[in-house]
Amino acid sequence: MTRELGVGIIGCGNISTTYFSLAPLFKGLKVLACADINLQAAEARAKEYGVKAQTIDALLANDEIDVVVNLTIPDAHFPVSKAILEAGKHVYSEKPLVLTLEQGEELRRIAKAKNLAIGCAPDTFLGGAHQLARKFIDDGGIGRVTSGACYVMSPGMEMWHPNPDFFFLPGGGPILDLGPYYIANLINLIGPVKRVGAMTSMASETRTITSQPRHGEIIPVKTPTTILALLEFVNGATVTLSASWDVWSHRHANMELYGTDGSLYVPDPNFFGGTVEASGRDKDIKPLEDWEHPFGKINQESPSGSRANYRTAGLADMAMALIDGRDARCSLDRTLHGVDVMTSILKSGEEGRFIDLTTTCTQPAALGIEEAHALLK
Repeated sequence: MTRELGVGIIGCGNISTTYFSLAPLFKGLKVLACADINLQAAEARAKEYGVKAQTIDALLANDEIDVVVNLTIPDAHFPVSKAILEAGKHVYSEKPLVLTLEQGEELRRIAKAKNLAIGCAPDTFLGGAHQLARKFIDDGGIGRVTSGACYVMSPGMEMWHPNPDFFFLPGGGPILDLGPYYIANLINLIGPVKRVGAMTSMASETRTITSQPRHGEIIPVKTPTTILALLEFVNGATVTLSASWDVWSHRHANMELYGTDGSLYVPDPNFFGGTVEASGRDKDIKPLEDWEHPFGKINQESPSGSRANYRTAGLADMAMALIDGRDARCSLDRTLHGVDVMTSILKSGEEGRFIDLTTTCTQPAALGIEEAHALLK
């Protein structure tokens, strides 16, 4: 097989700039074309990044394209990914892959019949910080992981996003929007989940947009905005996950894992970098010695400060997995298990009972320093 896959992008909104700008860092990828339901948006991105603008139908018929990146809104992920597979292309989707497990199983059926691959973000768990946490756990740094706590909480999305409506409709909410980062990293660090329980609520039935250009507009809330979940893992660990857009401030850490011999403090799973801290039985919390992981190096300035950003690493890993004939770390099995976890959490909140998961997966292979360098040009 060729050592480089032709890439097409469907969906030319804000997130597309990340894929266009970072894809050149990686082996196995060559972005050739882009498409959008708004052809002018595709033409603008094509001019900016030196690729071809096409209609969606033309891109799907383009013989130079091997894998299509689906960057549409979450509600469109399933039909667009289905169309990509039916056109004979591999799929890599932004999160969440789908909004129901049934949709995911339908994509699996088509992909299997056509011998195609499906991958899905998030890939932030491949970051230097999270892989350092993985190595520390694998090396027995805190003994056996027994429990943990995760928090992703803020006042909401209507304060900064120009069109926040979909965040507050079915298929949105903090679990389906931000949960993928936390659940993917928990699968990376601990493994698959066995069952979940949750309580859900919403602070208000409406939200007032305070961002521009729709400042002052009132939008409806049709999905829970506070979710307090309990996850039981196959290995016996139990972890709480609190996700809310009803919290103005808090002092909780993003992710803490507790083991038989110590505790581990993991930075925000929404990002690749950050400081990993740990304590032993002496309770003395110290930063882990940093390592030269390429996906932990600062490469971007943002309004919130300097950070490491290597989004597209999961796509590159999927491309090299196809080329080398190995398992991709952001695989269909793992992303479908994540969908099962998230939708079961919401179902538990609705029904007031624990939900046993119907899917499982393996932990992804660790991505050490050498393996990460192997993905880079």
